[in-house]
Amino acid sequence: MSVKSVPSTASSASTASSVAEATRSVVQEFVAARLAGDTERLVALFAEEVDWLLAENPVVPWIRPRSTAAECAAQFTELTEHTVPEDARASVDTFLVDGTDAVLMGHLSGTVRATGKTFEGPFALHLTVEDGRITRHHLYENSLSIAQACAP
Repeated sequence: MSVKSVPSTASSASTASSVAEATRSVVQEFVAARLAGDTERLVALFAEEVDWLLAENPVVPWIRPRSTAAECAAQFTELTEHTVPEDARASVDTFLVDGTDAVLMGHLSGTVRATGKTFEGPFALHLTVEDGRITRHHLYENSLSIAQACAP
C-alpha cells in the first residue's frame, strides 16, 4: 500500500502568499522606476522576452509592438518625448495581486507635444511576474482619445 503526501493547506497558503508578495514588490518597483523615468531599472525589471499587448495605433508614435526588455523600457522614454511631462497624470485606484498576476486600474491623462491636444481616460494594466521579472505587460487604455490628440 502506498501513501501519498498531500501538501497542507497552511503550507499552500503560505507559498501562494509569498508568490503574491514577490509579485507586488516587483510591480511596486516597476511603478517607482516608471515614475522616476529610470529606463535602466525598467530594462532590468522586464524579462528578456515579454508578452506585450498595447493596441497598435499608427498615429500614436509611442504605441507599437514590442517584445524585448529594452524595447519595453524604451516605450516610456518615447512617451515622454512625444508628450508634455508636466501635463502627464496617472492615478491608480485599484491594485490587485493574485499569485504571479497583478492588475492596476486607474485614470491617465496627458498632452501631445506636437499638437498641444490633450487625452484622458481609464486604464487597466495586467502584469505577470515570473522569477522576479515582468513577463507580461498588457495595457488597455482609451486609445481613441490618444489617437485624436495625436492627429493634427
